[in-house]
Amino acid sequence: MTGKEPVSPTRNAAILLLTLEKPLAAEVLSQLPKDLVEKVSLELAKVEEVSKVEQESVINEFHRVAGELTPIEQGGIEFAGELLQQSLGPTDAGVIMDSLKQTMTSVPFGFLSNAESESLLTFIVEEHPQTISLILSHLPQSLAAEVLSGLPVDKQMEVVQRVANMEQTNPDVIRDVEESLKGRMVSTFSQQMEKTGGVPLVAQILNVTDRMTNRGILESLEEQDAELVEEIRRLMFVFDDILKLDDKSIQAVLKEVETAQWAVALKGASEEIKGKITGNMSQRAAEMLLEEMDYLGPVRVSDVEAMQQQVVDAVRRLEDSGEIVVSSAGEAEEFLS
Repeated sequence: MTGKEPVSPTRNAAILLLTLEKPLAAEVLSQLPKDLVEKVSLELAKVEEVSKVEQESVINEFHRVAGELTPIEQGGIEFAGELLQQSLGPTDAGVIMDSLKQTMTSVPFGFLSNAESESLLTFIVEEHPQTISLILSHLPQSLAAEVLSGLPVDKQMEVVQRVANMEQTNPDVIRDVEESLKGRMVSTFSQQMEKTGGVPLVAQILNVTDRMTNRGILESLEEQDAELVEEIRRLMFVFDDILKLDDKSIQAVLKEVETAQWAVALKGASEEIKGKITGNMSQRAAEMLLEEMDYLGPVRVSDVEAMQQQVVDAVRRLEDSGEIVVSSAGEAEEFLS
């Protein structure tokens, strides 16, 4: 991409989605108007490489546009307090406002509060124990515990001792460590983004959207590019693909999904799928499942699809852990002895 090429808003939107975690990108995509969903999804499938320069340009443009939004005349912490007092009274409003002010206060290393412990560990494991102890002392306890458990044993002891003996730290030191860590994480993420996008990413994003959304997207895209949609579908695993799992894999999934969940998920499913599931159960278990399905009566389509998504999630977890193997075409792989 050269500076002379016209800027494509659709490509920019696709690149911006690539900077988000997949569940969040899926949520954003599902909120767009239908025509934009089609355009952005098509662009996502086309994107194969994104340079660091292009990514930074898109992010900067997003910040610029967001900063130009017209500010509302009312709002802010004081306005929120007035509304709370009017609706809840001064006592209850005071309790909520105290909590709100505490939440809104800038917390050192706050950008790490929702980080995955394994990801964070890769960035700090080689740091000096004093630096690690400073970071851990500002993390939520559960996250700090997970990171600590992942450190080498000899470093664990030293970090714990330093946290225990830590006194008030100069704010400038905290800020320097925070900015250094943030800079390295952003730099690494940008490098990882240099090669991304393409059909596999679209399949991954659509896999975490609800069935109604991904079905609508694929049906709309199919009118423009049937071959692309076929390629996307080959990389996705949906509830109906359970038919492509072998019996051993089905039995593994049965251990992860409760009978009550199957009762809802199988509502409206084909007889072939029902047979695939009950055929891998004991006769008594199969009878109990069918009885529970009859007992449920009519079930909302949205509830059925949500439960089917839970089953698909269980399949993905088993695949991630290596307990079952699902090929990219959605078919269980066969092994020869």
